[in-house]
Amino acid sequence: MKFVVQRVTEASVAVEGKTVGEIGKGYLVLIGVGELDTEEIADRYLKKLIGLRIFEDADGKTNLSLKDVGGELLLVSQFTLYANCKKGNRPSFIEAGNPEKANALYEYIIRKAKEQVPVVETGIFGADMKVSLVNDGPFTIILENLEK
Repeated sequence: MKFVVQRVTEASVAVEGKTVGEIGKGYLVLIGVGELDTEEIADRYLKKLIGLRIFEDADGKTNLSLKDVGGELLLVSQFTLYANCKKGNRPSFIEAGNPEKANALYEYIIRKAKEQVPVVETGIFGADMKVSLVNDGPFTIILENLEK
């Protein structure tokens, strides 16, 4: 599993010209699901995501979590996070989870996130999405290899 976490002041995702998800201050999270991922792995990633302390406190230190600042989540599936570019110039995606499994885990992550965060918006799995954001910082963190 891979999460690309971007701290944002605003973010949105559109499909066919219509906004389907939009947040203010919070995280835009691009989610890649691998072939070996499970709900237990997803739980580990979500716990890390919710607990990240990357918002500034009164002293300007990154010491506050999403909950501390009343932040929102925009969760967007992105299988291309599993692109393997080691050979040639055309990426291989054989490590990405099959669509059925990946969608099930994406929906699982959404359900679990909604249990902990008041505002959770999403993209549409498998759709051609246009993602817009204002990255605050910029501040981007890649969560991967948390399985072990």
